[in-house]
Amino acid sequence: MTTGCLLAVLGCLSLAAGAHGYFITVDAHAEECFFEKVTAGTKLGLAFEVAEGGFLDIDIKIYNPEGKTIHEGERESNGRYTFPASMDGVYTYCFSNKMSTMTPKIVMFTMEVGDDTKSEHHAPNAEEGEKGEQAGGNKMEDMIKELSAALSGVKHEQDYMEVRERIHRSINDNTNSRVVMWSVFEALVLVAMTIGQVYYLKQFFEVRRVV
Repeated sequence: MTTGCLLAVLGCLSLAAGAHGYFITVDAHAEECFFEKVTAGTKLGLAFEVAEGGFLDIDIKIYNPEGKTIHEGERESNGRYTFPASMDGVYTYCFSNKMSTMTPKIVMFTMEVGDDTKSEHHAPNAEEGEKGEQAGGNKMEDMIKELSAALSGVKHEQDYMEVRERIHRSINDNTNSRVVMWSVFEALVLVAMTIGQVYYLKQFFEVRRVV
């Protein structure tokens, strides 16, 4: 029981250390890049959402250590990408707002660094009893990793829903403000037309006396 609790704690700690969430502002005609240094076989993940600005779109590019493009997207509002590192080195994530003339964009994104798939099943030679214990430990470790991945997915979904709720609330507030302003404008126009009609009719029925 103690070993299981310890593995659970380690799994949660590895989850906290392997996922990094950020809020950034990308100015008009600007590009912001972030870097992650990993070894070959490591699982990498990126999830992003444009929270504010313009049409809620942004360009994204992912480069490998050789500078070659792994993924390229234009005018995307959100996305989620997962891929294994094909080589050792620094991987680059770039968010570009160069297509915007004057509107900055606020982007929420999360960078994930998983385990090295090459060393995931590596274990030293041992006797039958030790092999059984090692297999049990590996099984528990795999379960903890699956739980950590599931918790990470839940966290991403919560962040995504929070951003979407904020966007929709902002849209609703702007729409309500415009409706109120338009209603006030219509009321003023109706009052002005009413006053004008009364004045016109008064002039029409007015009897002029000639002295």
